[in-house]
Amino acid sequence: MVAAFSATEIVAAVADLADPVRAASSARFFKTGPGEYGEGDVFVGVAVPPLRKVAKRFRGVQPSVIRELLDSPIHEHRLLALFLLRAEYERAPSGTEQIAWVELYLTALHDGRVDNWDLIDSSADPILGEWLVARADHQPLVELAEADDLWCRRAGIVGTFAFLKRGSPDATLAVIPVVIEDRRDLIQKATGWMLRELGKRVDRTVLTDYLGAHAAEMGRTALSYATEHLDPVERAHLRSLR
Repeated sequence: MVAAFSATEIVAAVADLADPVRAASSARFFKTGPGEYGEGDVFVGVAVPPLRKVAKRFRGVQPSVIRELLDSPIHEHRLLALFLLRAEYERAPSGTEQIAWVELYLTALHDGRVDNWDLIDSSADPILGEWLVARADHQPLVELAEADDLWCRRAGIVGTFAFLKRGSPDATLAVIPVVIEDRRDLIQKATGWMLRELGKRVDRTVLTDYLGAHAAEMGRTALSYATEHLDPVERAHLRSLR
């Protein structure tokens, strides 16, 4: 039987957990002020663990409900929508149904509804990345990284994590040259993070060889993140190349 949960029910469940003090703190943390990357985003103050519990209560929700939640101005509604979308993608019994969820995700991303770093980081890898790993195709991630939009670009970078978890550096090494000159903080951090994970999960030598060749092109933040787990002497040498 198809679940008949409504967006109204889900919004009410989130409202029951709202905390105005946490909402104010989250608004500051996620940079919602004028000119900041999260400008205008609205929080009601619900932490991630209880939000995940709400998502478990509403498994089986329809795509139209997820779209409605993604259109909400409330940050936690959109994050919850992505938790639900991921669950439905993973539960989908066929590739045809999976691609419908992936397309819903991509539409939301391009429409600016997946528009903060926590929203990207909780969805780009387990939804889009996993879909592309199964098809051995990282080109869509490169195309996202080529976009000027901050969130599409970060999704292209973070989506490569799915490939790294399988021991393949190819997606990350294809995306990094596209973004290496972008000095925006959230791109720098995502770039360095994925390079660091490449060294941890795939091959440390691949990482150090890449950094040896390209450290001079990288921003300070990206290089710092990428070298975080290297030994002090090697880290100092690579950082000195910048």
